[in-house]
Amino acid sequence: MQGTVTDRTRRFETATLMHLPAAHNLARWLLRDAQQAEDAVQEAYLRALRFFDDMRGDDAKPWLMAIVRNTCYDCMRERRRLGDPIEFDETGDSEHAGPASPLRTDASVDPAVLWEKHALGGRVNAAIEALPPAFREVIVLRELEDMSYEDIARVACIPLGTVMSRLSRARTLLREALRAEHETIGAARRRDAIA
Repeated sequence: MQGTVTDRTRRFETATLMHLPAAHNLARWLLRDAQQAEDAVQEAYLRALRFFDDMRGDDAKPWLMAIVRNTCYDCMRERRRLGDPIEFDETGDSEHAGPASPLRTDASVDPAVLWEKHALGGRVNAAIEALPPAFREVIVLRELEDMSYEDIARVACIPLGTVMSRLSRARTLLREALRAEHETIGAARRRDAIA
């Protein structure tokens, strides 16, 4: 009986579809490729549907994000096994301007200010992209998906203390990368001003 939606399917959709943007966001940051992220999220949702009856608790987000994370790590292992290169296309990967995007379309804002915010957003994105996956995943889950430390621990299957230490290290690495770039840009501007 094709086309019939079961009660189980409705419950699954109700519990998980609202988390589709978060799932895609995590997959895109981990895999660094929009198409592979879409494939991984699709595979993760199929896995989640298959094991939906095993979900514990009322909040599907940590459970689903753990499946997405594991699917992404499976994809990364497969890529390494096959020797596929990981490419980062700044224009393609930075074009997804969501609610956290520094780029606004408010006409009252100075275009120079908009450009500076956009450039800063690109630098932050590039710095996040450069983080090792273990640090990238916790920073994305905490700072972009606003998940609690406890939920991140469940998603990543690591102790709460490890979540906190990885977040601290990820923030330090981001701060150092952005500070180094800021100093490089400042030196170039000073050099240009002298010339």
